[in-house]
Amino acid sequence: MSDVLTSDQVMKDLSARFQVAAAKGLQVVYQFDIVGDGGGQWYAEINDGTCKVEAGVHPTPKVTFTLNSKDHVDMFTGKLNHQMAFMTGRLKLKGDMGMALKFAQLFK
Repeated sequence: MSDVLTSDQVMKDLSARFQVAAAKGLQVVYQFDIVGDGGGQWYAEINDGTCKVEAGVHPTPKVTFTLNSKDHVDMFTGKLNHQMAFMTGRLKLKGDMGMALKFAQLFK
């Protein structure tokens, strides 16, 4: 068994990192398009304090994050700052910038 964390594992653990209090009254869908080896597509659907993470593509995401698998894992393990990743082009986003910034408050 490998000790290397994958994007799939990060996404499976995302619900456990969810901050319910930060999401009261919020409805938003975050799409993750992870490219490269170990990549895939997932979305996190936030609905008034609940969070559902599913594999696949949501038809109407409010925000889409695109990045490679290594950077995705590094961001969620604290090795890569999300703001630095965005400013250097390693993290691309499409959609509502305000909701993109809110993401960091929704997940620890």
